[in-house]
Parts: sequence; C-alpha cells; structure tokens
Amino acid sequence: MAVLLSDLKIGEKAIILDVNIDEIPLKLLEMGCLPGNEIQLLQIAPFGDPLYFNINDSHVAIRKETAAEVTIRLEK
Repeated sequence: MAVLLSDLKIGEKAIILDVNIDEIPLKLLEMGCLPGNEIQLLQIAPFGDPLYFNINDSHVAIRKETAAEVTIRLEK
C-alpha cells in the first residue's frame, strides 16, 4: 500500500518508494531520503509542522509540504 510520507503516524516505520526529485532539497537526498531506505516518524512539532524523522540513524526535520513529495510503503 503506497502512501505519502506526510501521512505517517508517530512511531510508524516505512520504506521510501519514490521521491519527487524536483521538489526535494538536495540535502535531504544526501542525508538518506532515497528509495529503498527505512524511515520512521519520531515526533511532530506543536503546530503540526515540521515532522521529525529517523532516516538511516540520521534525525531529520522535514516540512509537511516536502514530506508530501515522498511516496512510502508502510512496514508491518
């Protein structure tokens, strides 16, 4: 089941399926936001933006609009 990274709930893990390279900052790609990598939502800021993720043991804050450009598959 493919969903968007912005739809992940706290504690859920997923595998990145696709990234819209035109909309994702290069820094996120360098930090591991690439297809095939595991990602987990750790925390959500008080007003719902940004989202705080663990990608390959790197902690990354991603704006919700940017997270909507990443397609994931939920892990069970």
